[in-house]
Amino acid sequence: MHPLDNVIWQALTTRDAQFAESFDEARRFVPEVGPLGAFREYGERGFESLAGLVGSGGTIGLFLDDAYESRAGWKFVAGAPLLQMVADDGVAPHPSDRISDLHNTELIELGTKDSPEMIALTALTKPGPFSSRTHELGTYLGIRREGKLVAMAGERLKVPGHTEVSAVCTHPEHMGQGYAGLLMTEVMRRIRERGETPFLHSRQDNVRAIEIYKRLGFRERKLGHFAVLRKE
Repeated sequence: MHPLDNVIWQALTTRDAQFAESFDEARRFVPEVGPLGAFREYGERGFESLAGLVGSGGTIGLFLDDAYESRAGWKFVAGAPLLQMVADDGVAPHPSDRISDLHNTELIELGTKDSPEMIALTALTKPGPFSSRTHELGTYLGIRREGKLVAMAGERLKVPGHTEVSAVCTHPEHMGQGYAGLLMTEVMRRIRERGETPFLHSRQDNVRAIEIYKRLGFRERKLGHFAVLRKE
């Protein structure tokens, strides 16, 4: 299996295992880190294991190969087609003029003390789930303007040889400044310095973001589906 197939399972059984809770054939991140989980294989045993892990009334976010089909005992809460992209040509992106103009912009490393602001920014911009300990998964970088966190990007899922670029977001009042590209370029540089390949996930309908990702060297690898399920 390729490291980017069933990628949440791969992360929770390898480089992110220290953040995992498990039950038989299912694993999930501890809730403070995030709502994502996975099972070894799609099927009856996988869902039974997942039920034992989340319990009655519990919710879980899954990356699936195909659109979720109704299953007894589970309620579909939300979901969307999910595009996985990878920057595997080994070539650092050539900075656009906008990014070049920002070369004196200070990128700050974010940590525990910044967590409330990170949660607030991701709640406003909705790049994907972000919880109180998500920042522990890897390096997160941000840009402040007048003391306020206005943009950020960082690392989430980690599997052998690959690290996910995630939580790429900019406050609506600061859009169009090139902050996302600048932050992603630096996050990607650090990932490559470790000899790893950057990858990411995006809703298929997020056309503007996908255009930015392609300019930064990402290519489409596979189309899957994100599903949030609740155990009844």
